[in-house]
Order: sequence, then structure tokens, then C-alpha cells
Amino acid sequence: MEIMLPFIQEMLMLYILAAVGYAARKIGILDTSADQVITQIVLYITLPALILYSMDIPFSAQLAKDMFYLVGLSVCVLLFACFLGRLLRKRASLAAGRKNVFEASIIFGNQGFIGFAVSFILFGRQGIVYATMFNMVYLILIWSYGIYLFVRSKPFTAWRQVFLNPGLLATGAGLLLFFLPVSWPSPFLNLLENTGKMTIPLSMLLIGSLLAGIKLEDFFQLIKNRYIWMVTGTRLLLIPLFLLPFVLLSPPFALFAVAVLVSGMPSAPTVSLYAYKYGGDARFASVAVCVTTICALVTIPALYFVLRLVY
Repeated sequence: MEIMLPFIQEMLMLYILAAVGYAARKIGILDTSADQVITQIVLYITLPALILYSMDIPFSAQLAKDMFYLVGLSVCVLLFACFLGRLLRKRASLAAGRKNVFEASIIFGNQGFIGFAVSFILFGRQGIVYATMFNMVYLILIWSYGIYLFVRSKPFTAWRQVFLNPGLLATGAGLLLFFLPVSWPSPFLNLLENTGKMTIPLSMLLIGSLLAGIKLEDFFQLIKNRYIWMVTGTRLLLIPLFLLPFVLLSPPFALFAVAVLVSGMPSAPTVSLYAYKYGGDARFASVAVCVTTICALVTIPALYFVLRLVY
């Protein structure tokens, strides 16, 4: 329990930042245009800087082994999530536009924002390295299959978005630096560190502001929908717990904890953006993001507690 208390305190600090973002949106300090600006800053500046800073570490055979292990775990859990999403979608009694959102909300978690934040507060720079490696396959999937879920009946040509998105480019540059016997100059490394550290607070402020954009009548109407709770249980518990049997392979605790916890992130706000852009039920997507984000305050520490018991 003594180990859990600092983690729960850090989680509360993250959600307090989200609450600040929520309040700032409600009183007019932030608005929709501010959300777009913060999103661009995080995606194109601070998050790539954090990845590049964290990946500037000496090459070792063990870390290379960890990378392949994390990629393997990521492929397994994403295939499982895709299978569940497709199965539950087929069985759901929902309109077509809502079915797409339902499936995407199950498959795609908020791995890029809250996932990095949780990894960082638990394991510092090493946590970011592991989260970056674990998210490589996810980044490709959400920019390809994620869009496909909404445009399956339309021509699909998103290869530029798949391979030229900032997260994937920064990951590729970081991996190149990792495998080569070179490093960033010290002043530039400090710049990357200071810039990258802004990712966590900006991300949580953004999440709070996005949640504040949900109309209360939509929230209270859709919170009674059983499919919202189906998304919540599947995304926050069933999908991450799928990885527990892999503990028999005796992976390092930090590596396995990052994989499990990042797999159990709340639904990605990106799903809401796709719904707006491609004609899905954006209200359903926004409420799914809201409910899973609130419930994650309980489920993420619970998953960490289970991991501690297992180890």
C-alpha cells in the first residue's frame, strides 16, 4: 500500500490539471480554437521533443531486446482489441454511424497523452522510452485502420498520414539515434528535455478542455446507454488484463507495467475527431471519452495494484 500511495497522488495531480483545463474552458479562458492550438503544440513540438530526448540513450542488447518484446506485446494486444471491437460491433444494436464510433472507442485508447503521462510519473525517462516503443504499432494503426473504420465505403488513401505523422517520425529519428553511436549535443539535449516536459501538463489541460465541450444533456442522456459502459469495461479492464498471462515470460517489471497500463488507457479523443470529420456519432464518441477518462482514475491504480501483486 505504501508503494501505491505516491502513484495515486501523482494520478490525482494529473486529473487536477485536467480539472483546471475543464474550468478554463467553462469560464472562457480556453475555447475550441485554443484546443486546436494546444493539440498542434503537443503533437508537433512538445511530444516529439520528449520522444527524441528520451530515446537519446546508449545502445544495449538488453534494450534492443526490450524493444522487440514491447512491439510483440503491442501487436498481440492490438489484434485482441481489434477482434473484440469487430465482434462487439457486429452484435450491437446501434445505428451505422454509432457502430463505427463504438468499435473505434474500444480499440483505440489515449496512449499518446495519458499513456505517456502515467509512464513518466511511474518510471521517468525509462517509462517514456518503453511507452514510445510500445506505441509504434499503435500510431500506424490509429492513422490507418482508425480512419478506415469511418470511411470503409469510401476510397481510402491515408498513407501520407500514416507515415508522415509527427509521433512516428520522432520515434523513427529516436530509434536511429539509439542504434547509432552518436548523441545530441548537450545544449540541444537540454532544449529537448525542457520542451518535452511541457507535454504532460499541456496534454492534461487539453483533455480537461475537450471534456468541458460536452453538453450536459448529451452526457446525462448517453450515460444511461449500456454500450457506453461496454466500451468502458472492455477498454479499461478486459483489454489490458489480456496481457497478464505474458507475465509467465518474466519480463522486467517496468517494461510489463508500461505495456499493461498503456493498454488500459481511456478511449482516445482522436475517435471524436474522426467522428466529426467523417460523419460518425460525435456525441457518442465524446461521452465515451468522458466516461472512460473519469473511470480510469480508479482503474489505472487498480491495474497497477494487480501488477504489484503479480510481481
